[in-house]
Amino acid sequence: HFEGEDFAVPAIIFDRLPEDHVVQMFVTINAKHTRLNASHLVSLSGRQLYRDEALATGHDIVRALNDREDSPLYDEIKLLGVGRGRVAQAPLAQELKKLFAEGGVFSGRRTNDMHEEAKKFFVNYFKQIALVFGGAWNGRKYSIRSAAALRAFIRVSPDVIRRLDQEHADRGDFRAIGRVIAPWGRRIGDLRFETEGQWKRTGTTVDSLAKELRLALQYPEGAAV
Repeated sequence: HFEGEDFAVPAIIFDRLPEDHVVQMFVTINAKHTRLNASHLVSLSGRQLYRDEALATGHDIVRALNDREDSPLYDEIKLLGVGRGRVAQAPLAQELKKLFAEGGVFSGRRTNDMHEEAKKFFVNYFKQIALVFGGAWNGRKYSIRSAAALRAFIRVSPDVIRRLDQEHADRGDFRAIGRVIAPWGRRIGDLRFETEGQWKRTGTTVDSLAKELRLALQYPEGAAV
């Protein structure tokens, strides 16, 4: 109760810093023992914080993946360096940014529709990934939920979206997404993500995994050499 009393609210305003530096500043502030209450950061997140619209949308999608209880990545992502998640927000948002930038699969669509469509697509996309690779997703000795794997799945998502468009399916259609990525179960399988197995043996990178995923979509029956 502050009626009639003066009180101070600490505020930090970042101006003319690159967007990723702003994120890192928040990460740094929140790593200190004077950690801010997460509720004080809410109004500073998303498009209010990032002037780069494509990057802002990327952060919105990451937040939806982390915050929605029906998302298989619920509570798995560190937002602004805070939370129990094991994967950082910034690299995922950077990967998503490309999809909303000019020429990306979501560019040129009505803004409000695009935001909702993209959120629905990515929540259902990762739900289907968690089903296709169920053993790996729910197992402890796999790297499928690592930043590298998640970035690779995001990187090949335009191929999945283009296939959905070719089939005249709704981009957020759970079953249609499942049909498109079904070849991954046959061609790639859970063992590809076993941390001490193929994952380390092949020196998996975002690029190498994305290439394998893309090939499996292009040649679902395994015709590629």
